[in-house]
Amino acid sequence: MIKVSVILPVYGVAQYIEKCTASLLMQTLQEMEFIFVDDHGPDNSIELVQDMIKDHPRKEQFVFLKPEHNLGAGMARNFAIPQAKGEYIAFVDSDDWIEPTMFEELYKTAKDNGTCDLCCCQMQKEFPDGSKGDILENPHIDCGPISSEQRKFFLTHYVSLFASFIYKRELLIDNDILFAEDRSADDSYFVTCALLTAKSIAYVNKPLYMYLIRPGSVTTTKDSTKYQKRLSTFRKLMLYAKEKGVYNEYKEEVDFIYIKKGYMASIFNYITNSLEPQEPTIKEIYKELLLQVPDYVRNSYYKSKISLKTLDWMLQHTPKMAMKVISIYAKKKKMIV
Repeated sequence: MIKVSVILPVYGVAQYIEKCTASLLMQTLQEMEFIFVDDHGPDNSIELVQDMIKDHPRKEQFVFLKPEHNLGAGMARNFAIPQAKGEYIAFVDSDDWIEPTMFEELYKTAKDNGTCDLCCCQMQKEFPDGSKGDILENPHIDCGPISSEQRKFFLTHYVSLFASFIYKRELLIDNDILFAEDRSADDSYFVTCALLTAKSIAYVNKPLYMYLIRPGSVTTTKDSTKYQKRLSTFRKLMLYAKEKGVYNEYKEEVDFIYIKKGYMASIFNYITNSLEPQEPTIKEIYKELLLQVPDYVRNSYYKSKISLKTLDWMLQHTPKMAMKVISIYAKKKKMIV
């Protein structure tokens, strides 16, 4: 039985993929498969992997897929999900690497707590020179069934980190959980859909996933139209919650996710990716907020966030000043949204 299927989209990562592949080969969990999706990259990344495994005892655990054309990372993962055979499905970006015990620890912890739908660990930022950055972690909640209050807490405090999870395959298939086709915030969409539908969760309190911060990656490349894709993604999230019948119970939380990750993050994205941000675009993003969450000012989470309320007020009444404040803040924090 395959316990964990790991899906890796591959595009232009020849400089990094050997380290990533080596970390997969060293996994202490034996019952695994590694699905590499060749996304029509410009280099020999796939060939490098094939050369590394050709005489390795784990060679038969490697599966190579190639869609007809370039899909982008999220859709490449979607392409592979139906073909994964593992009890759990996981995702690794092909420029990152993982600790040898990652999947053994996640799988064992999930099984020991009642075969949980989800199990996650921490991530460690790493830079190309080998230096370490912050440890990234999602909220700590008790392992086992998720109560309504725990779900509400997780939904309003999580930081995505989709690759730090293993997901029960049945959870993804039965609930139609896929990455949004818009190439922006599709990881947040995916994790939120999983959190809305999972019945149980487990947690390993260790940084087992090493997340490389590199120039030119998707998360560090500017795109002045990306905010439109982000808005589309979170529009789909609102629809997903309603279609799955969970919106009414978690309206406050889903609305807050839209306010924070849809509306405000789109504002930040537009301003930080534009040489001369324009007021009409700010109004366009705000108009979309009113369409999705017309009563957003009554949201309890929104009302509790003074800085969020203040910035929102500035965007409506003193947009030029708000845009300057956001630009300065983003540069100071070196934010990429």
